Amino acid sequence: MPVEVKVIGNSGQISLGKQNAGRTVMVEEVERGVWMIRTAQVIPDNELWLHTPEVRASLDQALEWSNRTKRTDADLAALSRKIKRTK
Repeated sequence: MPVEVKVIGNSGQISLGKQNAGRTVMVEEVERGVWMIRTAQVIPDNELWLHTPEVRASLDQALEWSNRTKRTDADLAALSRKIKRTK
């Protein structure tokens, strides 16, 4: 990647180009005057539980079962009847 010289504006901002607009980044000061900028994805606090090893394994198992299980219209009709009976 070629080196680009940027000037930090009066408001403390630099532009990384329109192709990066809206992206989330982490800015880490490695040492005085040296910054590392990396793109990142943020997980909302209320969704962190989905990324625990136990839940992830359970979700993977459910997805595997779903992929192995053939669903038919009859299955949906039976499910519909079962739901109506429980009301």
